[in-house]
Amino acid sequence: MKAGPTTIDDYLAALPPDQRAALQRLREQIHAAAPGAEECISYGMPGFRKHGVLVWMGAARRHCAFYPHGLTEAQLAELTAYDTSKGTIRFQPDKPLPEALVRAIVERRVREDAERAAAAKARRAKPR
Repeated sequence: MKAGPTTIDDYLAALPPDQRAALQRLREQIHAAAPGAEECISYGMPGFRKHGVLVWMGAARRHCAFYPHGLTEAQLAELTAYDTSKGTIRFQPDKPLPEALVRAIVERRVREDAERAAAAKARRAKPR
């Protein structure tokens, strides 16, 4: 049985050139919106985390995908040209996601992650 990728570079190396380039661009946009985010492989897909996983990305046979844990109604409205569901945006390598939208989604996820981490820390600090 072949082991899966252990780094994002390993994951990208196995993809066709068009998908590799599209996901490398998305990777750069995610890092720009979430400075200091750590790269990981989670559920077999490239992920980016701070306290918890912020977002994932991946490739399937016929598309690339961005998995941001849920989208607001406003964000979904901006994505009518893409195939979406509550937590997934599928796109073609030659039709990348708008950079401003990726930034807004990732920045929202960074805020949510920080709030969740602060709430967990506060719960641990409470005397019992």
